[in-house]
Amino acid sequence: MASRALHGVNLSGWLTLRMWVTPSLYVDSGALDEGELVRSIGKDEYRERIDRHRASFITQSDFVQIASRGFNCVRLPVPWYVFGEAGPNPGPYIGCIELVDEAFDWADEIGLKIILDLDIKPGAEDATDSIVRGHDDFSHYKDDMVSVIAALAKRYGTRAAFRGLEVADAPKLQLRRGLSVEPGVPLHRLRNYYREAYDAVRQEAGEDPAVVIHDGGRVNAWDGFMAPRRYRNVWIDSALFHYSDNIKSAGPAAIRELSRRSRESIKSLARSGLPVMVGSWSGAMPFSDTISTPEGRIALERIYISEQISSFSSCAGWFFQTWKTSGRLDGWDARVSLASFERRMLA
Repeated sequence: MASRALHGVNLSGWLTLRMWVTPSLYVDSGALDEGELVRSIGKDEYRERIDRHRASFITQSDFVQIASRGFNCVRLPVPWYVFGEAGPNPGPYIGCIELVDEAFDWADEIGLKIILDLDIKPGAEDATDSIVRGHDDFSHYKDDMVSVIAALAKRYGTRAAFRGLEVADAPKLQLRRGLSVEPGVPLHRLRNYYREAYDAVRQEAGEDPAVVIHDGGRVNAWDGFMAPRRYRNVWIDSALFHYSDNIKSAGPAAIRELSRRSRESIKSLARSGLPVMVGSWSGAMPFSDTISTPEGRIALERIYISEQISSFSSCAGWFFQTWKTSGRLDGWDARVSLASFERRMLA
């Protein structure tokens, strides 16, 4: 397997809905997430909307454009109900495995790699979970998720484009503060799930695909976990967004501080002994700039993005969030935020 670092984009909001990516899907519904959307507009209208959306939002031409910009990989979030009726009870949701198949065909044709990301958030209160399974305890549906991971690994294990599988997206870890406990999945349960998911991938797809685990926002919790002497080709992912950071400065001084925070997070996570992947980051900055001209603001964002990319130089890969938004959101849509960057700066 090639050791070249992966530089790519997320395909958020395609197979898994994100309101901020495609707000038009939620028009006149009053819904804020997919579960609420189903309840608001009904199963039939929901199915019609999501079928139209999936068929048109990301197509083969997007993959061609992604490759032409110099990226070598995409991170593709897939829903836990990706297999539809052939997987765990999907309730009202629609599977999309045929579209994942198409994505692999497109990627194979042009030499792109794909990291699949199973879009579950262990420990998070999730309306999507409750509407189908009636509970929010990860231990109740962990085995179902391992079965989905095994099925994905078996289906794509021999595909040239298959670079890896991330077994959870943004878990919410339980946090103890004195005598109080902040809800979330206990660390030991998440670790056990990661081990089981690893075994499932290795059994079905061998040792070539990377098994990617997520740090759950705790960069210091993974030292020595899944050490290479026992586990092969395991990466650890960290989401490095700074748009909500509390920062007192602005302009270039703020950019230097935000880049320092990124480097420190990566350095701390690297103590785990695992290759670090930045699974999602953006160009959105946590401060407003009312002095600069629009052109000056664009230049500042470009400097910020350049510094972030430099901060990720030691990583096994990074993925901008995201390739496409219907509103072409500054700081989030790669077609806008990375448009002025040359191929060699992204490759």
